[in-house]
Amino acid sequence: MADITRRLGWRHLRGAPTAHVRHHRSGRLVHDGPGLSFWYRSLTAALSEVPVDDRELAMTFHARTSDFQDVAVQATVTYRISDPAIAAARLDFSIDPDTGAWRGTPLEQLAGLLTETAQQHALDVLARTSLAAALVDGVAAVRERIAGGLDAEPRLPATGIEVVAVRVVALRPEPEVERALRTPARELIQQEADKATYERRAVAVERERAIAENELASQIELARREEQLVDQRGTNARREAEEHAAADAVRAGAEAARTVRLAEAEATRSLRLAEAEATRKVRLAGAEAQAAREVGEARAEAQAAWLRVHGDADVATLHALTGTRLAENLPRIESLTVSPDVLTGLLAKLGNGTSGEPA
Repeated sequence: MADITRRLGWRHLRGAPTAHVRHHRSGRLVHDGPGLSFWYRSLTAALSEVPVDDRELAMTFHARTSDFQDVAVQATVTYRISDPAIAAARLDFSIDPDTGAWRGTPLEQLAGLLTETAQQHALDVLARTSLAAALVDGVAAVRERIAGGLDAEPRLPATGIEVVAVRVVALRPEPEVERALRTPARELIQQEADKATYERRAVAVERERAIAENELASQIELARREEQLVDQRGTNARREAEEHAAADAVRAGAEAARTVRLAEAEATRSLRLAEAEATRKVRLAGAEAQAAREVGEARAEAQAAWLRVHGDADVATLHALTGTRLAENLPRIESLTVSPDVLTGLLAKLGNGTSGEPA
């Protein structure tokens, strides 16, 4: 839509590069072209704005196949207005000089024209095609037929319209029919999936069997190696026992030899000690005998001297010595009681003894 501004009773129009503007004043063409900018008076101006850019027209319509099945066609037509003067003369592209808005609906008229023309050609080709063929090759056939029909339509060039491209997006049957058509394919796909599942299970079973065989072979090999290991351990144990026995024998021989040497050394030392002790005892016995002889001789000489002294002493002296010795050997006397009878007899003995001694 053109951009229109107001200034002191004048109007200024500024068009877009994709819009072709035609300005008539008093029945005379004043301005004609895309992207124009000019001043005008709204009371004397007749303006038309024709878009010259490519436009997309999406359409959806229903058709019936040769086997009386309803299909929905989704297509898109790209077109443009190649001759804005013819289009403005055939369709109402006039705009309000004050607001710049179209007075009519020219694009809707073009859309209706293109849709009805394309639908006519699509219905013509699908009416002679079965549903299965339409679903398989119908898209290309409908596209070619619509493109050819639009190119051959005389009304479009007479209106200044050029068809750029035609695209058919899809041909879809009714939902129930589509589900029914999908069933065989789904069943086939399911069968293939089941087959693949069974094959996968068979492969898995075969792999499990191979794995089990490998595990069994590994266990057998492991048992054989364990048997070898046990035999080797027994051999090693026997060798170790033999080595220990030989070492113990050598150790026992060495210990016995050492014990013999120690016994011989102990015997030699004991013999030497015994000899030394015997020698010491002999010497000691000799010394003791010598000492005993000397003591005996001394005692004999002392006894002889004692006897000689006592032999030369008188009786009274001997009695005195005897009493002295007796007194030395008597126990300690705390008190002594002398009766008159004992004293009388003792005095009588003393008197007798005294009278008998020489004066």
